[in-house]
Amino acid sequence: MATNERPRLTVTQWMICVVAAIGFAFDIYELLVLPLIIRSALMDMAQIKPGTADFNNWVSLLFYVPAVAGGAFGLLGGYLTDLFGRRRVLVYSILLYALSAMAAGFSTSLEMLLLFRTTTFIGVCVEFVAAVAWLAELFPDHKQRESVLGYTQAFSSVGGLMVTGAYYLAVTYGDSLPAIHGVHQAWRYTLISGVIPALPLMIIRPFLPESPAWKKKKDAGTLKRPSIAELFSPELRRTTIVTTIMFACSYGAAFGAIQHLPRIVPGLSEVASLARPLQEKIVSNVQFYQEIGGLAGRVLLAFLAVRIISRRRLLHVFQVPGLILVPLVFFYATVTDLEMLKWGVFLAGLVTVAQFSFWGNYLPHAYPIHLRGTGESFAANIGGRMIGTSFAAVTAQLSNTTPGASPSAKLAFAAALVALFVYGVGFLASYQLPEPQYGKLPD
Repeated sequence: MATNERPRLTVTQWMICVVAAIGFAFDIYELLVLPLIIRSALMDMAQIKPGTADFNNWVSLLFYVPAVAGGAFGLLGGYLTDLFGRRRVLVYSILLYALSAMAAGFSTSLEMLLLFRTTTFIGVCVEFVAAVAWLAELFPDHKQRESVLGYTQAFSSVGGLMVTGAYYLAVTYGDSLPAIHGVHQAWRYTLISGVIPALPLMIIRPFLPESPAWKKKKDAGTLKRPSIAELFSPELRRTTIVTTIMFACSYGAAFGAIQHLPRIVPGLSEVASLARPLQEKIVSNVQFYQEIGGLAGRVLLAFLAVRIISRRRLLHVFQVPGLILVPLVFFYATVTDLEMLKWGVFLAGLVTVAQFSFWGNYLPHAYPIHLRGTGESFAANIGGRMIGTSFAAVTAQLSNTTPGASPSAKLAFAAALVALFVYGVGFLASYQLPEPQYGKLPD
């Protein structure tokens, strides 16, 4: 007799889910730490004044150089994931960004900080692709796979909450921690804290199983060699191009607008007159609202992913309101009222961050086993990390010429323009997004 009951998770599968959730949380932890600390780091290490061209140039470098390197090495990591297996690449990528996270906190120059942010970003870019392919292939039941991918990725936003909390604690209690280079600076402690969640991952992940689907083909000698050129074969060209453009737009909204909030908030009229420690606490509070919104968006995506069959319709649940809401938040709320900004940021985080989980669910269904890591990596790293995060630099440079009564207002206006552009392009591109075969991963 047929039954619709899903198979229960085994102990090993539960362990896989826990470890994957920690990994996704740590990925976002490392990415979101920079917007929180960049202002203080530039002021403390180089005495650069916010709003100046020199300040905006360094913001552009620290956002974009790691993204370019991460995208390039991330693409290589996706290729190696298909060539050598998902688990091995995961372990080495975690080790790389854990050590880099700690080293960044001991930086003595902006160039040193840039170097270790770059190696951190490389590790994160590789880990995400390997983890998504690994999870997708470990759960053969379709609905179970969609749920696992959705809910484990939801923990990415927990990583955002963790880094917001770490920053708040560093700002509040940093003076009681051991001095680094003779001073107590909250941004250094926040960077170093990134090594903590990586420790259990480095210990547990080597003992978890390799992807059975990949291993079966590898052992049988039927696993084809991955090829970047094959991503542009007639069968896959449209998928590769459209997902790359849309992934870039998803990241463009986050990095071109939302991630500039820690530099916008201190310029609000009710915040600008406060002492710097109080400003930093308010920044962390606004960031908390954004991260809660992102968490809500990821959970909502996970809930809807098994209930809305059409992937395009699922994406539009978040794209359509975001097209209106996110530019409006930056055009109006960022220069009007702190309380309004908090709730606007909550909603902006919800509709934007949910799209990151969408791609984690969609991409494993778009490519066969021997190209899964490579294909995911091209969209995520070339599209998301290299092109998408470049909008952080676009916004920073655009703010040199946009209208506004203060550097904060100029930055908010630039962020609004960028958000409107990337949301508009992403929405138009969604009508070309191929619908994958429902319920089955391609072989």
